[in-house]
Amino acid sequence: MSRIPAINPDQATGQAQELLRGVENNLGFVPNIMRTMANSSAVLKGYLEFSNALSKGHLSSKLREQIALTVAEANGCHYCLAAHSAIGKTVGLSEEAIEDSRQALSPDSQTAAVLQFARKLVTERGMVSHADLAHLHGVGFGDGDIAEIIANVSLSLFTNYFNHVAQTKLDFPEVPELQAHESQPLH
Repeated sequence: MSRIPAINPDQATGQAQELLRGVENNLGFVPNIMRTMANSSAVLKGYLEFSNALSKGHLSSKLREQIALTVAEANGCHYCLAAHSAIGKTVGLSEEAIEDSRQALSPDSQTAAVLQFARKLVTERGMVSHADLAHLHGVGFGDGDIAEIIANVSLSLFTNYFNHVAQTKLDFPEVPELQAHESQPLH
């Protein structure tokens, strides 16, 4: 049961109602996380604006979803795992790519470097090394790309923590726990 109630878009008022209607127009429905964020129109607006700004950056929608999956797995956020698995499929991620992303893995060396960096940002609370940055530079990412990776991880941390506290009711297909795999080392 949710600890913070989800707001029915039909019963919302003011800016919250306007924002929820915009979400429904864009997505065709209003996910429970956004209904719950609507308890504060400032929170919902901030989330939507940050997410929208990052969607216009250099990182592809696939890579942004892969980052979200890596972060959600690292934080044990079942809501975000379910949501980003479903969204990931809509941007072209295969089941294998979704599972790999949850483990910060990819057959593509650039994607693997980003996902391992994202996981390290979470597990090391942002305290990454010069070598971690050098590795990203070495596989072709510039400082602007690295800034966007950090921002996408931060957005995911916010949604993960929000869902942990709110205990947001799942409205995406549940995803199974990962099978035990040998973990790849972080760079």
